Amino acid sequence: MLGLSITTFAQDKRQVVRMAKLEIDSSQLDQYKAMLKEGIETAVRVEPGVLTFYAVYEKDHPTRVTVFEVYADQSAYETHLQTAHFKKYKIGTQNMVKHLELIEVSPIALEAKGRSCAKSS
Repeated sequence: MLGLSITTFAQDKRQVVRMAKLEIDSSQLDQYKAMLKEGIETAVRVEPGVLTFYAVYEKDHPTRVTVFEVYADQSAYETHLQTAHFKKYKIGTQNMVKHLELIEVSPIALEAKGRSCAKSS
């Protein structure tokens, strides 16, 4: 039975909410997606300040990837950038990423049912 608990992310003014829009080299897309997935799963599992990480790609343009990130505060974000798993991702994917745009956003509403979402390859 599907759990119906609703998680409301406290919209704390200290939170850092960002989006990263990336364009990935099509010949390395599968490898990129695997590295991104590994990095996200590790960050959520081991970093208490990482509250949310979602990564999606556009169905009609699979090389266009968007990552949505929520950190408890600026310190949590800065700590994330210094972790071994983030550095592994950043170094390992540097030649796969053709374009990167980081966008700081302000949340209007952040709601989710449970914490586990569908996973795709």
